[in-house]
Amino acid sequence: MAKLNVNPNRMELTKLKRRLVTAVRGHKLLKDKQDELMRRFIDLVRHNNELRKNVEAELLAAYKAFALASAIVSSEFLEEALLLPTRRVSLEVTTQNVMSVTVPKMEFKEEALLQDADIFPYGFLGTSDEADRALKTLYDILPKLLELGEVEKTCNLMTDEIEKTRRRVNALEYMTIPQLKETIKYIKMKLDENERSNLVRLIKVKTMIQA
Repeated sequence: MAKLNVNPNRMELTKLKRRLVTAVRGHKLLKDKQDELMRRFIDLVRHNNELRKNVEAELLAAYKAFALASAIVSSEFLEEALLLPTRRVSLEVTTQNVMSVTVPKMEFKEEALLQDADIFPYGFLGTSDEADRALKTLYDILPKLLELGEVEKTCNLMTDEIEKTRRRVNALEYMTIPQLKETIKYIKMKLDENERSNLVRLIKVKTMIQA
């Protein structure tokens, strides 16, 4: 491991020792952060997989119900029945800090456009149970879709943060800390060598004086 290019004196030795203490402490903190990020990331991935399976299953059921409804009533009538909305939907997106990662937080809000209006934007005459079931499934699945998007975005952001933290941990563990230790060892060796040289000179001077 290459040492740092510094002057081998006691002042530099003191500075390097302080830097080494800081680097070791920073390495431990980053390592703990990396472990906690990995733990939360694994939990999020499991939750994401389970949520995605549920959403895909419910979407498939909704598509099947719409296909059955299209077979019973005409597609033109079904499209006309769905043209009039009864609800206003809004999405509020905020952020929160999770282990120094800014992740999105989505909140789904809705309000009825007409007083006491239900979710069905059509009269029940001429429609089928399959159309009602499909619309109700899509209505119920919307919050889950938003949660799925939120969880997947959080997973992506945490993946980037884990990679950044891993690079920092590796840089400290395999470069910075070994370089500091090697440089400290080199400076100590040079200082010891200088002390021995000074001692030899003093002994020679003393011998010459006594002679």
